[in-house]
Amino acid sequence: MNREGRIREARTKTYAARFGKVLDYIEAHLGERLTTERLGQIANFSKFHFHRQFTACIGTSVARYILLLRLRRATYQLAFDRQAKVIDISLEAGFENPESFSRAFRNTFGQTPSGFRRQPDWESWHERYRFHIPERKRTVNINIVEFETTRIAVLEHRGPTEKINDSVGQFISWRKESGLSPKQTSRTFGIAYDNPDTTEPARFRFDVCGEVSAEVPPNPQGVVTKTIPGGRCARVRHRGSHLRIDESIYPLYRDWLPESGEELRDFPLYFHYLNLLPETPESELITDIYLPLK
Repeated sequence: MNREGRIREARTKTYAARFGKVLDYIEAHLGERLTTERLGQIANFSKFHFHRQFTACIGTSVARYILLLRLRRATYQLAFDRQAKVIDISLEAGFENPESFSRAFRNTFGQTPSGFRRQPDWESWHERYRFHIPERKRTVNINIVEFETTRIAVLEHRGPTEKINDSVGQFISWRKESGLSPKQTSRTFGIAYDNPDTTEPARFRFDVCGEVSAEVPPNPQGVVTKTIPGGRCARVRHRGSHLRIDESIYPLYRDWLPESGEELRDFPLYFHYLNLLPETPESELITDIYLPLK
């Protein structure tokens, strides 16, 4: 790489780091008033240039990005917490009243909050969240641990990643109806058989899982019994949104594994979700990533 190329690469990394701090700050302070002056200070840009630089880097304006993140948690509450009232969801999302919340929701997703609760259009939802998030260099702590064999109830998701939340909703319904894997006392897992970046959408496979103590009886949702085998694993803890979990997975595969001397076991990568949406804000989510080793 020539000198000009090295300078350009260094500038790209610097911008990614600066805007990464801004995105982290926005996620952690969504319930507060977020000013462009404050965000510009975090990015180390003057307020005259911050708007344009943010839009060029992320692909949308800072005001719309903040609105979309506030509405994102609202969609999770509507879809996965049927007991939550729309008025409470609207106030938590930072709106003065349900009317302004409903108007912004409908303009963004093409559905009313009540309509989304009845039948979420997750494919259209995903289109709203295709930002140009810069890849950030994260320092990850990797531990070698022994994972005990664990029986799980599984809803097999097969198809595009955009429809995973439909499968999550079905699994939540099974949990509530059966009482066999209560969220409060049973661990929640996800098993990733394929990389969504390299797998044809129709062939993508992901298991939505909950720990159980006995075999799962036949049920309308199609939940079945499987096992996560015990054995050695490399474990990484990811903090923050599940939508950015690749930031913790890639260093594991790309950086650590080739230098570790370890060999992979014949079982896919899996996740242990230590807390869950929608009761936990995205910035406070904690997920342990397990890479099975021989």
